[in-house]
Amino acid sequence: MTEKKVSRWYFGGLASCGAACCTHPLDLIKVHLQTQQEVKSRMTGMVIQVVRSDGVLALYSGLSASLCRQMTYSLTRFAIYETVRDRISSGSQAPLPFYQKVLLGAFGGFTGGLVGTPADLVNVRMQNDVKLPAHLRRNYAHALDGLYRVWHEAQCLQSQSLQTSFVRARIVRLAHLMAPRLSRWLSATELAARLGWHCERQVETVGVMHCLIETAKLGPMAFYKGLVPAGIRLVPHTVLTFIFLEQLRKNFGMKVIA
Repeated sequence: MTEKKVSRWYFGGLASCGAACCTHPLDLIKVHLQTQQEVKSRMTGMVIQVVRSDGVLALYSGLSASLCRQMTYSLTRFAIYETVRDRISSGSQAPLPFYQKVLLGAFGGFTGGLVGTPADLVNVRMQNDVKLPAHLRRNYAHALDGLYRVWHEAQCLQSQSLQTSFVRARIVRLAHLMAPRLSRWLSATELAARLGWHCERQVETVGVMHCLIETAKLGPMAFYKGLVPAGIRLVPHTVLTFIFLEQLRKNFGMKVIA
């Protein structure tokens, strides 16, 4: 019998929050590039534009919503995957078969996507506010203010078309999920979800397919807006998440007998 430490159910959310604090500017620039109607700026140009317009701190616009998203989406998927995996493994004294890990990861990712969608919506709105004219900005004070106003103004969350677009987009994402460790943000499905409800867009989308058709009208490269910052963000965010998660497990994890 040996003693080991396992993660607590909320460690995944905390680790993801730590990574988000480091990579948020790249996420913001990615959103700005994705929501351009026409490609007017590239990554470097967009950074310069944001800093000149609103200052360096503007690169952290929407950070509270990003953390809220990590504490819903990431916390849920990690909690489901790691908790269930550890309990099954400790009970059977054998690691889970690969197909069970895939199914468990897919379920965790799907559930996390549903739980995290409202925070994701507010996150993108807060990030996108910086590049909108002053009279069009929503100016959410923080994530909770954004969630409250979205709910009570019935602009998006109570809209049937939005609900349809988000649910379908999450199902599309689910098809790509292999496990929480592999389920990272996919630019194509994020674009499909986000273009459906941005107020600066003149076309109302009624689902993923309609959104894909409307995006295709902008040209094939429209599907790859924000690819560079998304790719640059992906590596450090993933690495930092698991560095933080491992340190939390080693220093504050639960002791179990294996």
